[in-house]
Amino acid sequence: MKRLPRLSPELAPYVFLSPFVILFAVFGIFPLVFSFYLAFQTWEPTGGLAAMQFVGLDNFVFTLQDEWFWKSMRNTLWLALATGLAQHLVAIPLAYFIHTSYKRTRNAVVGIYFLPYITSSVAIAMMFSTLFSTDYGLINQALHGIGQIPGLGWLAPAQPIDWRNTAETIKPAVATVVFWRYLGFNVVLYLAALQTISADIYEAATMDGAGRWQQFWHITLPSLKPMMYFGITLSVIGGLQLFEEPFMLIDHRGGTDQAGLTTAMYMYRTAFDFNDFGTASAMSWLLFVFVAVLTWMTNQAFKERRVTA
Repeated sequence: MKRLPRLSPELAPYVFLSPFVILFAVFGIFPLVFSFYLAFQTWEPTGGLAAMQFVGLDNFVFTLQDEWFWKSMRNTLWLALATGLAQHLVAIPLAYFIHTSYKRTRNAVVGIYFLPYITSSVAIAMMFSTLFSTDYGLINQALHGIGQIPGLGWLAPAQPIDWRNTAETIKPAVATVVFWRYLGFNVVLYLAALQTISADIYEAATMDGAGRWQQFWHITLPSLKPMMYFGITLSVIGGLQLFEEPFMLIDHRGGTDQAGLTTAMYMYRTAFDFNDFGTASAMSWLLFVFVAVLTWMTNQAFKERRVTA
């Protein structure tokens, strides 16, 4: 039986890394390069690669003049800011409460909050479609029940709210789903950061007479700043690419008056509904630039300020 030739020490690392490099080049680098090339073309895939025609910057010009594109950007920003701010404003004190109040059962409590993040998208769609149902949804039933309490009748709407088909309520409904799904992820991030803060600092602050609120404001929050930067950056990037939740809860057209149409959904429609892959690629690169700018702004907001004498 012939032995396989032995690899030389210089060649062995490249051979073992080659599967990853090949897969990354095919499924990572090539799509990016092809998308950038496609942004300067007009192309309907049914005509094959030969149907491509170079149009220069026309796709970018058209996108920047497209009212639907800017409406989708406004919707995306609304959802990103509303859900991002709410997630972190709730996740930080919630993680602090879990960290200080639970010891033995901490992992179980965190697991409960983290469960929505790993829940199947189909299950989420079915659950929230039922919750937001006009006639039998739990949310409308809860509002009706609250309205029966003396003095709180103004909270109950005159008619059941059609959450998923009314322009004014589509974005709050989508924001609720996003908030519920990603809150636990941020709680886990902040809880991990809290566990790195030395208990000696809190003991010293207690001996100096600092209360729990003072400790939270002057010790916990400054110590969480690096994790806040990381978490908010993820929220900015994820919020501006929001697609799955509005697509599941409403439809790929964005619902009534396109109130739930995000930029990622509009890119999907441009490519697969309108067969305009060149414009969709241009939108993707404009969105990339926008994400990069907001990420840079987030970095500047969290950048250490040097105090000069």
